[in-house]
Amino acid sequence: MIYKFPLELREGLKKALPQETAEHGTAPNAQQMYLPVSHSKALHPDNTLIQGMRGSGKSFWFLALQKPDLLKLIGTQVGLGTNTLVTIGFGAAQMGNEFPVKDTLIQLLQNGYQPRFIWKAVVFHHVASDRAPQEFQALTNWESRIQWVRDRPEEVAQSLYDADKRLEENQQHHIVLFDALDRTADDWPSMNQLVKGLLQLALETLSSKRIRLKIFARPDQLGHPSVADFPDASKIITRKVTLDWSRCELYGLLWQYLANDPSYGERFRIAASEVVSGIQWAEIARVVWQVPDLIRNDETTQKLLFHAITGPWMGKDKRRGFPYSWLYSHLGDADGKVSPRSFLAAMLCAAEDNPRDKQEYLLHFESIKKGVQTASGIRVQELQEDYSWVGELCRPLAGINVPCSFDEICNIWKKTQLIEQLRTSRLPPPHIDQGEVGVLQDLLDLKLFEQLKDKRINLPDVYRVGYGMGRRGGVKPYGA
Repeated sequence: MIYKFPLELREGLKKALPQETAEHGTAPNAQQMYLPVSHSKALHPDNTLIQGMRGSGKSFWFLALQKPDLLKLIGTQVGLGTNTLVTIGFGAAQMGNEFPVKDTLIQLLQNGYQPRFIWKAVVFHHVASDRAPQEFQALTNWESRIQWVRDRPEEVAQSLYDADKRLEENQQHHIVLFDALDRTADDWPSMNQLVKGLLQLALETLSSKRIRLKIFARPDQLGHPSVADFPDASKIITRKVTLDWSRCELYGLLWQYLANDPSYGERFRIAASEVVSGIQWAEIARVVWQVPDLIRNDETTQKLLFHAITGPWMGKDKRRGFPYSWLYSHLGDADGKVSPRSFLAAMLCAAEDNPRDKQEYLLHFESIKKGVQTASGIRVQELQEDYSWVGELCRPLAGINVPCSFDEICNIWKKTQLIEQLRTSRLPPPHIDQGEVGVLQDLLDLKLFEQLKDKRINLPDVYRVGYGMGRRGGVKPYGA
């Protein structure tokens, strides 16, 4: 007998899923906090460089680490004590005079200050200024602080050593967080300089026992050769931790939201226990229901549970695919990686879609397809925010079918003189000096384009649909 979730839980599905999957400066709550294995490693204090695609969780953890109650929940899992000190070295939100904002950074570079000293002054301000000479504490602008740190290397080194020693005696860590590195500059050369300086400082900080930097960065922000052009850069770069989401972890995240909804969570937990025998739910600190290992790590069990929500097929029979695997495969980039933001957006759209007549399951397969369309539109919008040039290159391609030859794409770009226009943009494609071939490489690096063995260009559905391109037998373009 195939179990079907009660149809009244459809409303619970809509309420449980986040209406806005991008945090935009709002700290997450404990019920939303799901810790994949790779993320646990990333949050360990000894792992400094954290890499992730847009929507993978960089800003989520940046914000979560700032909340004492969340730090308490995850602390033992990631090697952090409840008395860990967390401060902000750079982020999207302005925080008074805690770090130099973009305009200040631009001015400091123009005035000849080395990025390593800029960031060293920031870290010194956070971890050692309370024991620094009164002379430093009296300084109120970043240029004077940086000059002071640059001109007194021995005093700075001693103060940092003393601060580290106090932390060690108190069994504390002091972690300085860095996020939103794209907000540090208006051009690639300046941003590359600032990221390089931050990595140089991170390398120096490895010698400390309790002072740590934690840097959240996108892959493209670490990709330019100049960023790693300093001695022993590999000690930082090769130790980076990537925020990946396996299929199991994404469905585990879904269960996390459903099980912890204040109105429908108990009914979901009961229904899940009827589908999968042997599930035992545990409440941590009377705050959050933890996803049981049985439906967190085993794909066969996850598939059984998800298909109780969706039905077994993406059509009238199995030839159209199975919802559990279909959804994940249609949300992946050219590397097959799926962001939780896209996944949750697709699920929310599917839940909000109008139910069909005689619908047997909470979600209809056509609703899931609409969810992919919506997630693709969101993904395209996110790309526009991070890389405005991507939209300029892809919008003229609306209406073509992929896979197609690169010549077909290149001819469209040449007709509109797009490459020449993009040369003057704020942050142009990194390889634009190589013309159309260089821009193609940038799109391949972003995992937005993929090149098949026969050299034709293809786009994964999560991008193709949002940019209005077709594929025979594929999901219809966004808005179609």
